[in-house]
Amino acid sequence: MKFNIAIIALILLGFLSCKKEETKSGGVEQFVLLDKKTVSFHEGSKVVIHPIFGAGLTPQREYTWTSSDPDVVSVEVIDTYSASFTANQPGKAQVTFASTDGQVSAVCEVEVKAFVEDGVTRILAIGNSFSEDALEYYLHGLAQADGEQTVIGNLYIGGASLDLHWQNAQEDKADYEYRKVDLNGNKTNTPNTSIEAAILDEEWDYISFQQASPNSGQYETYTVPLPQLVNYVKERARHPHVKYILHQTWAYAESSTYAGFANYEYDQANMYRAIMDAVQRARDLAAFDLVVPSGTAIQNGRTSFVGDNFNAGDGYHLNANIGRYTASCTWFEALFGKTVVGNPFKPDALSNYEAEMAQQAAHFAIAKPFEVTDMVDYKDAGHTPELETDVLVDFGLSSSAAGWNGLTGFTSGSAIANLKDKDGEFTGISLTVTERFNDQNPDGVHSSQTDFNMPESVSAVSYFGNSKDVWSGLVIEKSTVKLAGLNKDQRYNFCFFGSRNGVSDNRETAYIVHGKNEETALLNTSNNTSNTACVTGIQPDDNGEITITVTSGPNNNNQYGFYYLTAMRISPSN
Repeated sequence: MKFNIAIIALILLGFLSCKKEETKSGGVEQFVLLDKKTVSFHEGSKVVIHPIFGAGLTPQREYTWTSSDPDVVSVEVIDTYSASFTANQPGKAQVTFASTDGQVSAVCEVEVKAFVEDGVTRILAIGNSFSEDALEYYLHGLAQADGEQTVIGNLYIGGASLDLHWQNAQEDKADYEYRKVDLNGNKTNTPNTSIEAAILDEEWDYISFQQASPNSGQYETYTVPLPQLVNYVKERARHPHVKYILHQTWAYAESSTYAGFANYEYDQANMYRAIMDAVQRARDLAAFDLVVPSGTAIQNGRTSFVGDNFNAGDGYHLNANIGRYTASCTWFEALFGKTVVGNPFKPDALSNYEAEMAQQAAHFAIAKPFEVTDMVDYKDAGHTPELETDVLVDFGLSSSAAGWNGLTGFTSGSAIANLKDKDGEFTGISLTVTERFNDQNPDGVHSSQTDFNMPESVSAVSYFGNSKDVWSGLVIEKSTVKLAGLNKDQRYNFCFFGSRNGVSDNRETAYIVHGKNEETALLNTSNNTSNTACVTGIQPDDNGEITITVTSGPNNNNQYGFYYLTAMRISPSN
C-alpha cells in the first residue's frame, strides 16, 4: 500500500508497562540498530525488518518509520516495532526508523530492481519428514530430465504439526533443519534455521504447507494454525507472484503399527477418506493456489500390482524407491502443468514398468485429486512361467539395493507383491509375512564373504525372533513367510543368511522350507560372516505355495532363543 507522506507509521507505546521494564533495565535506550542495513529486492516483493534496541533494553521512546520515497518503497508496521517493506517500483530510497524526540535513529538503504523471471522454479516446504519423502530425492531429477531448473527447500522438523510451525513462527524459533537442493542437485543442510530466515533466503515461487500425518485427516487441527501461518508467510515472502500449496499427504500402510494410526481405527481406507475430507475443507481456510495430491497418487498405486508396498518398514513413511518416486511425480506434474508420463528419470532400482505405473498413478491423481483411480492396466506386472535365475530378498530397514527385493515390514501382512529376479525381471512370485518377527536388528556384519555378494546395507540388518523368553514384551516362538505364485511343476532351492555380530553364545537358527516336501537348514548366526544354510529341490504345493518357518535351532543356547533372517536366495533347481 502506497502513501503520499513520508512518515508511514507512528508506533504508540504503552507507557505504564514501559515503566516496569525501565525499572528492570535501568535506563532508556541510547541507540537502535536494524537487522538489515541494506535491502535489495525486486518490485512487488516484501521484506520484514526488525529494530534492535541498545543494551537489550525495552524501548521507552516513541518511534516512526519514514521512507524517503514511498513510490519506490512503502512501509507497513506489522507489530509493535517491526515493519514490512514493499518494493513498488525500481529505484533507491532510504527508510529511517527514529524516535520522535530525535535522539535515536537507524537507516536502511533500499534498492528496488525490476523483476525479471530467471527460469528457475523455487519451491519451499514448511514441513516434516513427509515433505522430505516427497521433495528431497527425485523431484529435482524429474524436473531436470524435462528441461526445468529447480531450487528446492525443506524446513524440516520430524513430525512437525501446523500448531508447532505456527508457534515457531510467532516466537521466531531457529529450530529447523533447512535442507536445500540446488540447481545442480547438490543437497545442503543448515541447522538452527527459522521459518523467516528460510523464506527470506530465496524468492520462492511456491511455498507449501502440510499437517503432521497423525492429524492429516482431522480438519479441526487445521482451522486455527493454518490461516495464521499462511498470513505470517505472506507478510515475508519475497516473490511478487508467489503461490501457496497445500500438500495432501498419504494414508499409512495397512500393516502399520504407528500410534497415530489409531486416529483412523488402524484402517487405511478410513484414513484416506479422512485426509480427503480434511484437505478439501482446509484449502478454503487460506488462499491456496493448488493442492498437490500425493496421498491420492499413492492410493492409486496401491490398486496396481505393487499393492500396499509403497511405505518404508515403519508403515507410514514412503519407501526409498516406488513410494518417494510416486510422490515426486505428483509434485512435478502439479508444479509444471505438464504430464510426467514418459519422463525418462527414475531410480535405478525401479524397472521401466514400475516407473511407468508410478507416473500414471500421479497423472491420474492430478486429474482426480480426491478420488481413487483403479489402475486397471497395471494389475499384472507379467512374469515368466518358470524361474530362470536367482531371486534375492533383503529383510531390512528400507528398500534395498539394486538387484535385491527389500521387505520393509516385519509384522504379519508385510509383503512384496511381485518379486523380481536379480536381473530386474518380474517373477510373479509374492512374499508375505504370515507370522511376525519381533523386530529389526541393525547389528549384523558390515562385511561378508558369501556367494550372495551382499552389500553392507543388506548384511548389517536382519529380522529376529525370540523363542524362549520375553523380549520387548513379546515371545515369538517362530516366524513364517509364505511364497505364492510359484510354478507347482518346478522345484526350487533356498539359501539363507543370518548374522548377529558381537555375541559369544550360540544363536543357531533353523530355516524350515515346506511345500509338497520339506527340508530344514541350520545356521549358527553368531558373528557369522561367510556361512549360508541351504535346502534343495523343494516343490510347491498344489496352490503354488511354499512356507518358510524361521525359529531357533536345537543348539541355540541363548537365554531368549534369538534367531535371525538377514537375506534369502531363491534359485531354480536344476
